[in-house]
Amino acid sequence: MNWEAAITLFGSVALIFFIGLTASRKETVGKSFMQDYYLGSRSLGGFVLAMTMTATYGSASSFIGGPGVAYNEGLGWVLLSVTQVATGYFTLMILGKKFAIVTRQYKATTLIDFLKERYQSKLVVLLSAISIVVFLFSAMAAQWIGGGRLIESLTGLSYTSALFIFVVTVLIYVTFGGFRAVTLTDAIQGSIMFIGTLVLLIAVIIAGGGISEIMADLQAENPNLITPFGSDGSLTAPYVSSYWVLVGVGVVALPQIAVRAMSYKNTRSFHLALMIGTIVVGVIMLNMHLIGVFARPILPGIEVGDRVMPLIALEVLPPWLAGIVLAAPLAAIMSTVDSLLLIVSSTIVKDVYMNYIKPDASRQRVQRISMGITALLGIFVFLMAVNPPDLIIWLNLFAIGGLEAVFIWPIVMGLYWEKGNKYGATASMIVGIISYILFQSFYPEPLGMHAVVTSILLAFAAYVSFSWGMGLKVVEH
Repeated sequence: MNWEAAITLFGSVALIFFIGLTASRKETVGKSFMQDYYLGSRSLGGFVLAMTMTATYGSASSFIGGPGVAYNEGLGWVLLSVTQVATGYFTLMILGKKFAIVTRQYKATTLIDFLKERYQSKLVVLLSAISIVVFLFSAMAAQWIGGGRLIESLTGLSYTSALFIFVVTVLIYVTFGGFRAVTLTDAIQGSIMFIGTLVLLIAVIIAGGGISEIMADLQAENPNLITPFGSDGSLTAPYVSSYWVLVGVGVVALPQIAVRAMSYKNTRSFHLALMIGTIVVGVIMLNMHLIGVFARPILPGIEVGDRVMPLIALEVLPPWLAGIVLAAPLAAIMSTVDSLLLIVSSTIVKDVYMNYIKPDASRQRVQRISMGITALLGIFVFLMAVNPPDLIIWLNLFAIGGLEAVFIWPIVMGLYWEKGNKYGATASMIVGIISYILFQSFYPEPLGMHAVVTSILLAFAAYVSFSWGMGLKVVEH
């Protein structure tokens, strides 16, 4: 075990935990438990909002899986990954002030609350809940695996032992902390990520003898590594362009991101988050994926792509500094895990249990159930993550695409098209989820693009046609 790196890594994480759990003890007298536990009482400032969106979106896929794919594919994957730069900007601009105002009017604390009030349909609520649980389980499994891989690479422990350590610490933190702890620590984690990726990129460039030397080594190994088309030429223009939808505009439909767009304090916070979020995401995503490519000449022959990030950090930095810098991807993973756990927990407790099983449940009962469900979910996902794939990014992207295909039109059209109704929303969700799973199973790249693009187009057609057609029938009757 590399003790210096391990001590600084776990020391940084422990400090973050302490701050988050202290913040979660903030007095909540007179406030709804649901509002505080799942939304932090809608009190996020601009900097915290920007950082919590960045930290939540910047997950194990971005910090562990992404550099691993870039290591294998070269600069083409860097070009593809920077489509994420506008993620926070698009999300806040598309949902905008309207989403915050409408969700306050509805007294919504979750995305499903918004959909329930907008469409007045039990079927829409149940489809939403099922979709969130199914796809976010895949996303959470990817995060558990990322945390396990990082601790495994750093400590020399077996993967299962490393995974167990990661899961236990996160579960304790999220179960007792809730949304307020999550968002405050996200601000700290986002700052660590920003500085950590910058430090690591500079160290990698120095270790490789400078950018020109690294490029020469990459070209000598495989000229395709320094082209936009990937190591084997598979990154075609339609495929790369489709990622603008998957990890750019489409992110507006992710429940864990949308919930943050309803939690900010005021207009000033909203505008500040737009600027800070765009800059921070741009710097972090570019740096992380460049690190993955530039690591190839320094550490050739890494077989498991998800280990590239921790191994290169230990190679080019002093051990104590590597531990602090590796707190950045671990922070990103923890941040995404805690957000996903809260989303799935709130879906089960708030959207199913409180809406349809026990609407008059006491605060204490809801509190116990919320914490219990959060802990059980984490344990279940741990069991899913025991046998991991070599690259978690594909698991994460599958989950992101599925959620986008289901939710994008019920959210966006529900906000901006008055004629949109429960028939359109139901049809859009059913067509989105079925077409996405079928495409992924039998025809993963229709017309050379990621399957999410075709599924979103079909879901849009279903939303408009069923809203229009069934709306006219209702008027006639």
